[in-house]
Amino acid sequence: MKKPILVIKFGSASITNANQELDEDVIAIIAKQVSSLSKIYNIVLVSSGAVAAGKKNLKNYKGTLSEKKAAAAVGNPLLLQKYSQYFAPYGVFIAQSLCERHHFSNRNQFLQLKKTYEELWKSNIIPIANENDVVSNLELKFSDNDELATLIAVGFGADMILYCTSVPGVFDADGKVIEEIKLIDKQALSLAKKEKSSVGLGGMTSKLTFARLATQMGIKAVIFGIKNENSILNAVRGQTGTICHAQKSDISARNKWLASGSLIKGKLQIDEGAVKALINRHSLLAVGVSKIITDFDAGEVIEILDADKVVIAVAKSKIDSVILKQAESKQNLEIAHADDIVLI
Repeated sequence: MKKPILVIKFGSASITNANQELDEDVIAIIAKQVSSLSKIYNIVLVSSGAVAAGKKNLKNYKGTLSEKKAAAAVGNPLLLQKYSQYFAPYGVFIAQSLCERHHFSNRNQFLQLKKTYEELWKSNIIPIANENDVVSNLELKFSDNDELATLIAVGFGADMILYCTSVPGVFDADGKVIEEIKLIDKQALSLAKKEKSSVGLGGMTSKLTFARLATQMGIKAVIFGIKNENSILNAVRGQTGTICHAQKSDISARNKWLASGSLIKGKLQIDEGAVKALINRHSLLAVGVSKIITDFDAGEVIEILDADKVVIAVAKSKIDSVILKQAESKQNLEIAHADDIVLI
């Protein structure tokens, strides 16, 4: 019987100590619990920590972009060595997977990545993914590893994604952990504080934003802290952290990729009538467009915003923005077919 897929993301703050160096005790905890889970799940680990692992080896490190890339180059093998060392006693091998944004925006490349992971799983090898910081283009970077983990989870059709962080979960206004969030809406997103850790890129806003995407695609998400005993096992059981419930989803694999993996090239704002049409699974017509926010070409993926500038859908465009601007009659001009529109 095919194993379900589990994606677990570890942030830099969760696997480093007070000196911002790799915490081997935490790596040991991860190896023990994940090895146990690998009997039940096909697992992908998404681990930050390469820059934190490598920067102490650079002279006069100040955190410039080139220094971060150099630190990642040094730190990646150090990080993988530690994971390999602590997984070995459980008979589990790990593999490195350095990813770039275009691996997801190009569907053929993404499917190759998926086949590689499936081959690794056949031999009970766990891929550990991280952004390829050494060569990543600034304009095409992942916003952080929360995004990378979510793209993998959505694209692979994971059952669950775990976001491991340095805090026990999502806090309410009184500083208590919220045990569950049934729907990640504007109110839920407002719970996130804006600060981020000193060693990582993301924060709770990032985790809730990408957990929202995952849950909308039918994936259960848990945001939890690593410090509690058996934290990873308990997160899978729903016994720790903040559980974000999966929403009902019948979106095809292709359209899940369209909503998550594709690169957004343009933006349109539409009126209330057009919003209702999309909700009722109709195509997007030019007559409903209020504003072209960002230009785009035919075949590119665009974001569709409502009157409040909230993104409600993504779509693959049939025409470019020049034709849209120049069209004399917009009544029946189709911008995107219903089959190429994904509500989010």
